[in-house]
Amino acid sequence: MAEIWLNGELLPAESARISPMDRGLLLGDGLFETIAVRQGQARDVARHYARLAAGAALLRLTVPFDAAGMEAVLNTMIAANRLNEGGLRLTLTRGAGARGVLPPPGLAPTVLVTAFPPLPSGLPLSVIIATVRRDEHSPLSGVKSLNYLPSILARIEAAERGADDAILLNHAGRVAEASAGNVFLKLGGDWLTPPLAEGVLPGIRRARLLDSGLVREARLSLGDLKAGEGLCIGSVLALRPVAVLEGVAIATDADGIAALDAL
Repeated sequence: MAEIWLNGELLPAESARISPMDRGLLLGDGLFETIAVRQGQARDVARHYARLAAGAALLRLTVPFDAAGMEAVLNTMIAANRLNEGGLRLTLTRGAGARGVLPPPGLAPTVLVTAFPPLPSGLPLSVIIATVRRDEHSPLSGVKSLNYLPSILARIEAAERGADDAILLNHAGRVAEASAGNVFLKLGGDWLTPPLAEGVLPGIRRARLLDSGLVREARLSLGDLKAGEGLCIGSVLALRPVAVLEGVAIATDADGIAALDAL
């Protein structure tokens, strides 16, 4: 039976209860982090906490722990679920409150942590360009909020067109990101990823690759995607190569992607 962490308690998932007045449920008023677990260890906890704290500051949410406290919660979940490989999702909402858009003062935040096994490795992806756009002008593009509707619509569109995933352009028509991951393109021998100003979520794997020097930022067009020497979509959980873009086979670089994935 899976154990979850809810507001300071370890509970069987079947017995956990969240208030029907929780603003995360009713209004998407919250944030989340997905943390990879490798060999029984939560990866990049400091980076995840920094991103969560930055998003919480923007949304005026209370984070009820510091980085060490967050790591302790994650370690408790890893032990309780005997999780060696897989991931954890930490969800933070503003909490339960009276009906209305303006948050009432003094709400106690809701914190939920769940565990999940490794994702299947899968084959190279078939990807479309979504008709829904990423809003590079919104401050919310830089936070991992509970409102994932643009990504959901993009993924539905991909499924309806027989593809695995979708890449979203921004309102300027340039490449932003995929439905649930950052875009990495090999072009002219270099691995590139769009800068945050293009409406890109500051991904944890993205930051790690930029820090390593294996990837650098550059604005990318749809034409660049088609002309590239390799294309992949990455999150903390997986780095997946793209083999088909808009129904057309594109170049792949298995060795180059494997080098990125090893980091």
